[in-house]
Amino acid sequence: MTDLSSAARATGNHSKARTPLLEVADLSVTFPQRGGADVHAVRGISYQVNEGEFLGIVGESGSGKSVSSLALMGLLPSSAVIDGTITFGGRALLDLNDRELSKIRGREIAMIFQDPLSAMTPVYTVGDQIAEALLLHDAALSKKAARARAVELLTVVGIPDPERRAKAFPHEFSGGMRQRAMIAMSIANDPRLIVADEPTTALDVTIQAQILEVLETAKELTGAAVVLITHDLGVVAGHADRIAVMYAGKLVENGTTADVFAEPHMPYTIGLLRSVPNMQTAGTQRLVPLEGRPPSLTALPRGCPFAARCPIAIDVCREIEPELAQHGTATGNGAADIELTGEVAATHVAACHRSAEIATGTLTRVDIFPRPAPLAVKQAETRVEDGPVLTVSNLVRHFPLTKGGVFSRRIGTVRAVDGVSFSLAAGQTLGLVGESGCGKSTTILEILEMSKPQGGQILIDGKDVATLNRAEKLRLRKEVQIVFQDPMAAIDPRLPIGDIIGEPLTVHGVKPEAIRQRVRELLDLVGLDPVMADRYPHEFSGGQRQRIGIARALATNPRLVVLDEPVSALDVSIQAGVINLLEDLKEQLGLSYLFVAHDLAIVRQIADMVAVMYLGRIVEYGPVAEVFSNPRHPYTQALISAAPIPDPVIERSRQRVLLEGDLPSPTEHIDGCNFRSRCPLFTTLDADKQALCASADPHLTPHGTVEAACHHVELTQTDPTASPSSTTHESHQEIASPRNKGESQ
Repeated sequence: MTDLSSAARATGNHSKARTPLLEVADLSVTFPQRGGADVHAVRGISYQVNEGEFLGIVGESGSGKSVSSLALMGLLPSSAVIDGTITFGGRALLDLNDRELSKIRGREIAMIFQDPLSAMTPVYTVGDQIAEALLLHDAALSKKAARARAVELLTVVGIPDPERRAKAFPHEFSGGMRQRAMIAMSIANDPRLIVADEPTTALDVTIQAQILEVLETAKELTGAAVVLITHDLGVVAGHADRIAVMYAGKLVENGTTADVFAEPHMPYTIGLLRSVPNMQTAGTQRLVPLEGRPPSLTALPRGCPFAARCPIAIDVCREIEPELAQHGTATGNGAADIELTGEVAATHVAACHRSAEIATGTLTRVDIFPRPAPLAVKQAETRVEDGPVLTVSNLVRHFPLTKGGVFSRRIGTVRAVDGVSFSLAAGQTLGLVGESGCGKSTTILEILEMSKPQGGQILIDGKDVATLNRAEKLRLRKEVQIVFQDPMAAIDPRLPIGDIIGEPLTVHGVKPEAIRQRVRELLDLVGLDPVMADRYPHEFSGGQRQRIGIARALATNPRLVVLDEPVSALDVSIQAGVINLLEDLKEQLGLSYLFVAHDLAIVRQIADMVAVMYLGRIVEYGPVAEVFSNPRHPYTQALISAAPIPDPVIERSRQRVLLEGDLPSPTEHIDGCNFRSRCPLFTTLDADKQALCASADPHLTPHGTVEAACHHVELTQTDPTASPSSTTHESHQEIASPRNKGESQ
């Protein structure tokens, strides 16, 4: 096998190699299929993890990351066929039976699952479940001592009021608190290895930053090594010592994080890195899409499985699958600036027939994945009307909170949207950002419903929706369409895509022949072949399905398109192509977008204006470049600082603004500023300033071109994306290549 110790070369103080804690050698996992070809989920992967090391495993969905971790834990179904060896602390794990593995799981190897709600038992309290993990591995421990230790662990991971929370059930915890409880359970027995499978995927960026901080703390307290499985390259850049890239069930690149990010040797890794939007450069250049999709694991092609998507594939790539090999020497570019927490070898290996050309600079990143030029189209003439396309003024949407069944009574009010105001001009994109539960989705649903709001006013094309009759609403609905978050759930799987795209036209009485012609035009417009109109949704990839959703939204030639998390369900490699398409369509058709998203880098990439929401209100509003470069509100600063940057040197030198706790409930009545309980600025203020925050509710007030709802804007003027390394390592980021001025690497 090709492993990391074969050419171990030490960096810094880690010059002495030793036996790894975990060694995976030629691991393969196959799932037999009844009446069909076997699924080769993992195909001969080999890697090592040393004591105290942080390894990040990345790749697209279906690349085998989670399957390999479940094989390590012995949690695969009995039907799985596993070959190879997994050695942990000198023991061959695949030779152990389930009883023997159970003694290791939870004690020496712990796992943090992606969905903590499904990973925890709903009928037992959180404290009892943590105590159970302790009692299973320590028969001498009393139940009372185990419960006391559970409270201590909840304190360690930052759960507020741990004694009371230990008696609560999992459904009473927020998503971030449940993940903290999972981490508490994983470190309960001081394990030697923690496997974290996408532990932050479903969390907001602020909660993600908290969880990663807790994971780092847990690693320091226990001295454990960590294997982090993730699709977020920014998370890996900020935390991992070493990165392993998987594709089609195999490892295709492995090396120190500094080396792989600075000088990737595998075209797939280069494509991933170039497709990720960067907070520091977003909006200044187009993203680089990684076209195509991974091959089916039941019918792998001959040769390199990436060849069909690789721009530099040659004949040998289609005949022989490359093995991991070292190409050139590990340069350690940037390694001196990153303190490695584990003993790691400096070997950088990649599985590509042309890696030597990439390593020597004969082939550059720009040669392999050039940045696409904007679509060459004549810009549509803006349909100028009186006023903006959309105006929302003091919008209010409250829901009654009731208790009881037959004789229900009102016990409170959920303030989902509490006085929101913004406007959207023709041809502009407004980004609506904020944590889950802040009211973004309720705001757009109120707009799309086109009914009289509980409070405030909604104007679409200057028309007050509260005054429209049924026929007028139907005509106006042609002007406002939506693209949903999940492209598969948003379209009918029983209909061919031609019928799906043409359905809005049928509703508006368009003749069948005109519909067929329009469907062909729309498919061509979104980059799909018109001959695909008779195919069904399951025959398309996720990115293609989202293009179908976009085509459907454009069927009625709208002026305003609401984009509700349109790329959050897609792999990062596919996101870039969809974002570029949306930007092209906006220019070509003169569209206006209301873009709802969690990913701030994507918002900065596509939006002209941004509105930051917190607890049903907008706390900052203004031009996207100004808000991101000089945020006025402490909440905006925390959001921007929590968004990871896919560069290990810059990411590890940034100043973090971590928020304490979770988003308060919208049912609470909070006097004064509703952000002060989490505000990092509030704790630094003197008594008089704190009293102002506690008594007076701040409203949006102009500060230059930006409006912010904060009493102390003069004290918040910092740049949360700035770092002392941002200019020093400009060549590392290759923001302006000397070989091709203005072309980002």
